[in-house]
Amino acid sequence: MRDLKVTLAQTMLHWEDAAANRCMFSEKMAAYKGTTDLIVLPEMFTTGFSMRSAEMAETMDGATVAWMREQARTLDVALYGSVIIKDDGQYFNRGLFVEPSGKVAMYDKRHLFRFANENEHYSPGSERVVVEWRGWRLLLQVCFDLRFPVFARNLGDYDAILYVANWPEARRYPWSQLLIARAIENQCYVVGENRVGMDGKGIHYSGDSVVIDPRGAVIGRIEPSQEGTSTTVLDRAALEDFREKFPVGKDADDFSLQL
Repeated sequence: MRDLKVTLAQTMLHWEDAAANRCMFSEKMAAYKGTTDLIVLPEMFTTGFSMRSAEMAETMDGATVAWMREQARTLDVALYGSVIIKDDGQYFNRGLFVEPSGKVAMYDKRHLFRFANENEHYSPGSERVVVEWRGWRLLLQVCFDLRFPVFARNLGDYDAILYVANWPEARRYPWSQLLIARAIENQCYVVGENRVGMDGKGIHYSGDSVVIDPRGAVIGRIEPSQEGTSTTVLDRAALEDFREKFPVGKDADDFSLQL
């Protein structure tokens, strides 16, 4: 099984301006054609963390999904980030995992951030989603999901977790510590992708985007409060060797997740 190259894109976001954000990411991602396997974008990467769901929503046949398909095909990479989507009369903070073939996997954010009234403007997801990409099983998550370890519990069904976020600077310490915790307790790689800058509501973001190995060590990062990109290799042999030599999952408590 091959290693996986994962690229983080830590940037500011143009507030509620999808076209400007698509243009920005097109320019930033162009250099990675054929050099990485997966590019991870922030939560609500076309708008920022907007509660104007009705005004900002796109559909699955809209401009951003088409753009993601084209970028994935042109660059020969998979893309993962979340977008405001209207589907069957409801609004979702929807994680989209798009492959070069045009295939799209969807994960609707399960845990809505009620402290910003997200639960009043969006519907929660009802499914836990794991995708397979180039031999790797990836659990899709969005921002506030990070605080809920039961939902992310590794049932032997994934190798890495992808968290995309608009996680404020004021709570940067929990962000950094919870990402490490999820990696250690699940014996998996964890990718934490966050934005920087200030949004249209005056909230500051420091980014702190990282990649963490199954032992809890940071193996890839972008400097806080700086725009930038960074590629980290997820080592398949190291993951399998660690799980074989230290199989903590064999002593895990049995449970059934109720969604």
